[in-house]
Amino acid sequence: MPDAATLPESQQILALNAFDARQAGGLPPATAELVQRRQQTFGPTSVLFYQEPMHVVSAEGVWMTTADGRRYLDVYNNVPSVGHCHPRVVEAIARQAATLNTHTRYLYDIIHTYAERLLATYPAGLDKVTFTCTGSESNDLALRIAAAATGRRGIVVTDNAYHGNTLAVTEVSPSSMPGKPLPPHVRVVRAPDVYHAPTDDLGQRFAAELQEAIDSLEESGFGFAAFLADTIFSSDGIYADPVGFLKPAIDAVHRAGGLFIADEVQPGFGRTGDAMWGFLRHGVLPDIVTMGKPMGNGFPMGGVVSRSELLEAFTESVGYFNTFGGNPVAAAAGLAVLDVIRDEQLAENAAAVGRHLRAGLRGLAGNGHPEIGDVRGAGLYVGVEFVRDPLTRQPAPELATRVINGLHRKQILIGAAGRHGNVLKIRPPLVFSKDNADQLVGALGEVLEEVAAPSR
Repeated sequence: MPDAATLPESQQILALNAFDARQAGGLPPATAELVQRRQQTFGPTSVLFYQEPMHVVSAEGVWMTTADGRRYLDVYNNVPSVGHCHPRVVEAIARQAATLNTHTRYLYDIIHTYAERLLATYPAGLDKVTFTCTGSESNDLALRIAAAATGRRGIVVTDNAYHGNTLAVTEVSPSSMPGKPLPPHVRVVRAPDVYHAPTDDLGQRFAAELQEAIDSLEESGFGFAAFLADTIFSSDGIYADPVGFLKPAIDAVHRAGGLFIADEVQPGFGRTGDAMWGFLRHGVLPDIVTMGKPMGNGFPMGGVVSRSELLEAFTESVGYFNTFGGNPVAAAAGLAVLDVIRDEQLAENAAAVGRHLRAGLRGLAGNGHPEIGDVRGAGLYVGVEFVRDPLTRQPAPELATRVINGLHRKQILIGAAGRHGNVLKIRPPLVFSKDNADQLVGALGEVLEEVAAPSR
């Protein structure tokens, strides 16, 4: 295995596959003009993808269309979880927007119907929902609830986690600030990676490292409030297996009097194929669950589900209100998403197509592509790790970048994940089909022949 000192530097999550504005001079005139307008109005906070940014004009299902009429297979976007511009979601949003849209200080039916339907997908005990507008807001609120309920501030996360972009949530998102010191109330544990760090019992190792972090927080005086984890560890590099490995760690959290916050922004809403929520495949019960992006299929909405007593402790110390959280249009979008996942059996589709896709990718790896070091994931959240050498398993982020842009040239959209940016991140809309999966595998094989063969 490679020594940590020889691994490439960690990359800031938004820097993975980001467009370099210094290269704008080589773009087609119309694209260059849009980039210039973006820079003049957005400034340095703007991030664009690919060596040649895309000018998109429409989308449908798993396809996005650019201004020049080309269609791209979208293997990247989990935000439109049930497919771009799904007609049932579009119709629900339009109908509600033409009827009523206001805040939750008034009574109206649709938000209560949605809340009841959403909570029905959760295990007993998780019985209250608070609506927000984004996953960042959801995680921010979850941290506040945990602090109020426990009287402590210390948080443990994985070492390349990403949980959003408010101040409090950025502080618990190491991937947003690689190389910079974490705040004193935050501790990290290694991601549950058995590819670079094999073990016979991942669950016990992960629990032991978490216990060390908890002990450190207790000794520091901050105390231990919560363990916050994305249950498929997407930013860390996508780690789903073995099923159940989280249970010993969550048992340790509860023995220490802390809370488990399950960040379901990435694995939730049927994406893992096993169940509606990623935590269920590990047989654990969170104290707080956070949701965001896929909740409204592109309409901005988020939510926090928790136990009644936790919310009571929070509201005793501070009032909480979110003007747009849970507005009628958001509720209509969310309700339509739940209907489509159920009626089109999208969790089942994620399981079947995900198995087919992983088998195809593993076949590709075994057919003359040793640069594919590992294929892993669950449902329609799959990681393909590129390495420079299958024996040393040295990460190959430069190959991942070439592959991403090579697939872009073949009209397939994809992204990267992981501390070193060497893991291909596959998370398409849940309507992705086996034919779509075959198209991806075929194109990936062609691109690898073009960009990886010279280095073998």
